[in-house]
Amino acid sequence: MSLLSRMSSTSAGHSTAELVRSLLRDPQRPGKADLFAAPTRSVSGMGLPGGPTGLGTSAARVLLPARPPVSEPRGAGTATLVPPAPAGPGLPKDDGGAPVPVLYCPPAVRDDPALGEEVNDRLVAWAEEVGVYPGQLDRVRACDFGRLIMLAHPESDDPERLLAAAKCALSEWSVDDHYMDGEVEEARPELLGQRLAIAHSVIDQAHLPLRYAPQLEEVVQADPVMVALRAALDNLSDHASAAQVRRLRHELAIMFVAYNQEGVWAATGQRPPVWEFLMHRHENSFVPCMVLIDAVAGYELSQEEFSDPRVRRVFTLAGSASVIVNDLYSMGKEDPSDFSVPRLIATEENCSEREAIERSVLLHDEIMHTYEAEAAALALAGSPELRRFLAGVWAWLGGSREWHARTARYHGAAAH
Repeated sequence: MSLLSRMSSTSAGHSTAELVRSLLRDPQRPGKADLFAAPTRSVSGMGLPGGPTGLGTSAARVLLPARPPVSEPRGAGTATLVPPAPAGPGLPKDDGGAPVPVLYCPPAVRDDPALGEEVNDRLVAWAEEVGVYPGQLDRVRACDFGRLIMLAHPESDDPERLLAAAKCALSEWSVDDHYMDGEVEEARPELLGQRLAIAHSVIDQAHLPLRYAPQLEEVVQADPVMVALRAALDNLSDHASAAQVRRLRHELAIMFVAYNQEGVWAATGQRPPVWEFLMHRHENSFVPCMVLIDAVAGYELSQEEFSDPRVRRVFTLAGSASVIVNDLYSMGKEDPSDFSVPRLIATEENCSEREAIERSVLLHDEIMHTYEAEAAALALAGSPELRRFLAGVWAWLGGSREWHARTARYHGAAAH
């Protein structure tokens, strides 16, 4: 199921849906807002600085750089740190009184509703311009992807840069909605590989002999998904280097491979084992959105560090963690046939939905703790840009979690 269809499907009215809503809106945010801040230890009831000390360790204590003030048209001073949510009644408990484990994730760094709304308005206008999601622009608006991008990229207050990231994200998700899930047009599983291959010729521009090039171009121009992908990548080039755009093209190619895998499951009626689905989530996650962290912030992580296998490991782990949060949300929807980590765990391990949610949360938290530890080690030896990028990934995860937890599309107007 695509991101848009997950956002807009009706919430199930059962205990699992309530459990998932409570889990996402749990006021506890145990992760550090600053990835590289030293942990604290309690002595006689007082919090004192802890963690590593000595020569070189200060390099790990990196905060996101200060942002320029929000411009007057949006209302100066409207950007704020997201306050901790008030203590609520707690998560639903089973008969033994055991709560579901807490999602380990940092809080969002900032919340600027006016900026998010501005990006969202511009994104909907762009979707209409390129022709993607015809007749469904109200759904696109209600999903509030502008707010997601605003929360997930706190280093930039520039609506044009944020809009560039939002255009890329929406065009990426439209591939799923048009070609796979039948959200916008009839899904044709038998044509999926062909359509993805032609769409890839836009991601990595195909150069045909002059006699045949117009035929390919005619097909591309007739497909709003391909028009959107091309327009989004062209627009990104105004804000990012060629290397940064190339990184996104590469991540999209990987995502297309994962979409083909999903097509095989649908065509053959397979229900993948958990290990295969987690591998699928390595390839089909929020990584294409996250790869733009440095571009949106206005700096560039070197190719040498970006391509380092250790950096790649933590970066893709973060992507997997972010999509498990989305999988948990979909657990509260009405379609039990949708593949997600908790649903597949429930089937494979013959456990209850509550137990599957608990085990999924533990998987998420394991990944988050691994990212936190390994990113800190990489930051000690890396460049300032690497430390900034790793901190940006951490902030992205917090912003994404905040969007999942509070957006009115998920939880009603009272969620804000």
